[in-house]
Amino acid sequence: MMKHKTLIDALEENGYLRRDEWIALLSESGQAESRYAAGKARKIAKRYFGNRIYIRGLIEFTSYCRNNCLYCGLRRDNTKARRYRLTQEEILDCCRRGYALGFRTFVLQGGEDAYVTDVRMERIIRRIKALYPDCALTLSLGEREEASYRRLYEAGADRYLLRHETADEVHYAMLHPPEMSAGHRKKCLWQLRDIGYQTGCGFMVGSPGQTAETLAEDMALIHELHPHMIGIGPFIPHRDTPFAGEKAGSVELTLFLLSLLRIMEKQVLLPATTALATLREDGRQLGILAGANVIMPNLSPAGVRDKYSLYDNKKHTGEEAAEGLEKLRRSMQTIGYETVSARGDWEER
Repeated sequence: MMKHKTLIDALEENGYLRRDEWIALLSESGQAESRYAAGKARKIAKRYFGNRIYIRGLIEFTSYCRNNCLYCGLRRDNTKARRYRLTQEEILDCCRRGYALGFRTFVLQGGEDAYVTDVRMERIIRRIKALYPDCALTLSLGEREEASYRRLYEAGADRYLLRHETADEVHYAMLHPPEMSAGHRKKCLWQLRDIGYQTGCGFMVGSPGQTAETLAEDMALIHELHPHMIGIGPFIPHRDTPFAGEKAGSVELTLFLLSLLRIMEKQVLLPATTALATLREDGRQLGILAGANVIMPNLSPAGVRDKYSLYDNKKHTGEEAAEGLEKLRRSMQTIGYETVSARGDWEER
């Protein structure tokens, strides 16, 4: 414990660890280290954000995807997937309902759908920003050309979330088809940051082939990129993918990593993800107590939520959905936090 406590202290002071230190910390730590890190993470989060938890309205607007990632239920070769696309009017209706509920950030997320052209996205972005100029708009549309990212930014998008999934090239190749590469994924992240987006990356915890060594690569990339947002959650298998029989990721390790990320990237916007709540009923609360400060309830129409099936048994009702906002507020109050309607932009504090 003493050795790893010293490493956690060093991370807080210096903002980084060497590769061998990350490997030691991530391969040898236990509950005592997790509790110690969580205590530090909560103090850091409260120093910068108080007890405020930012809410984002998630709109999953297309389940079509050109990619064939081995872990994802939306993968191209999954013929059992029920595909859908929301129209512009349906997306705007989600925003209308969300705005009335107090959301001031909308997150448009979808598979890499060829139908979602720059022209279509620009039209949607400009319309949302015209109707709700006080709201932030986050996109999560996967890998696109730099010119496309720039066009969407100039149309009014504020943030872009592109989870890198793993920074290790060999591990990346285990999770993705040959036409995809970790190098290109990272290139996209740097392009997004250079254009001016508030940029988010992230990874799955416990994906097949993941080791302390690959996680050390993730932490090194995040330290170098210094993102504004980081989205991590436990890997959960989907029955209609090649990884159907794989074991789900660890909630405990996910919480430990959330704490370490808060300690390293002190002002980052850090969600407690739906995947955590899928594996544990109190996953959202545990994520907040580990240092997270963002929750993304689902604003998508109720009739399509179960079709956006990234993994099995995904939560899309109760606290995870916009209708459960009051229940979510109460659950946060029980652990000493409050949800707020502010945009919650990243800012240097």
